[in-house]
Amino acid sequence: MQLFIYTDYDAPARDLLCQQLTSNITPVFRRDLPTNQQQAAFQQADFLLGNPPAEWLTPTQPQLQFWQIDSAGFERYADLRLPCPVANMGDYFAWACAETIVAGLIAHYRHLPELARLQAEQRWVGAPIRKQLLLLRDQRTIILGAGAIALAVRQQLSGFGCPVQLLARTNPAAQLHSKEELKATLPETDLVINCLPGSADNFFSAELIQAMRPGSVYANVGRGNTTDEPALLAALQSGHLAGAVLDVTATEPLPPDHPFWQMPNVLLTQHTAGGQPREDEGKVEQFLRNLHRLQNGQELENLVDISRGY
Repeated sequence: MQLFIYTDYDAPARDLLCQQLTSNITPVFRRDLPTNQQQAAFQQADFLLGNPPAEWLTPTQPQLQFWQIDSAGFERYADLRLPCPVANMGDYFAWACAETIVAGLIAHYRHLPELARLQAEQRWVGAPIRKQLLLLRDQRTIILGAGAIALAVRQQLSGFGCPVQLLARTNPAAQLHSKEELKATLPETDLVINCLPGSADNFFSAELIQAMRPGSVYANVGRGNTTDEPALLAALQSGHLAGAVLDVTATEPLPPDHPFWQMPNVLLTQHTAGGQPREDEGKVEQFLRNLHRLQNGQELENLVDISRGY
């Protein structure tokens, strides 16, 4: 049997995988093959690790027994219909993503990007900046979503005493369940944090952005396509919104001529939020656990229905 590894893992992760695989499974690493041989090698695979182009899975590979997606999101595969079990990384990135977005918000309220620029310029301003500083503490917050990342953000914000409401259409633990309820609450909200998956395309619309309280802040650690980005840009340029912390954008990498690059009230974290120590090894370890479970007839971790988006 063959395992096709699409992801370009680092050397420690590759070594871990090769050491832990059973002798009847041969690993085939995409990066070790010429480009014109990669898809043909994939078509021979019994197991798949990583996120290949969707067209590689059309038509479906009938011999494929298991696919481990090594990301949390998988909206690009929504049109696929596969006969084999599929798993994603579940909450693996949740705490790291939450730390990044909370750190970005602290940086915004405490003017850390401005202070970093002044340090690079060796220029002391001091007292005038002190008078502009705000607190994350007690900021009235709405988190869009109620998944693992949203819950980790809520847990971290609890340390700052932030009143938090979750928005989720069907989750009974959420306080808000519709766009209408969200729109009605936005004028009394200081901070909106988007943790939505890519399946919620353009959910945070121009109408909702306009409904936000003047001077409030927007953050996105979900997917860039879930926000009406031109409307967000206009709200930031006009001063309707005080700032934004964006780990994701509609186009990645962000084009060099995009206005976000030059806006002092926008902090871009460049889709790095999920980064953590031993990230690649952790992905491999999750695959190995699921492979062991599959071979022993046990329930797999983080099974997903790609057609439903969760």
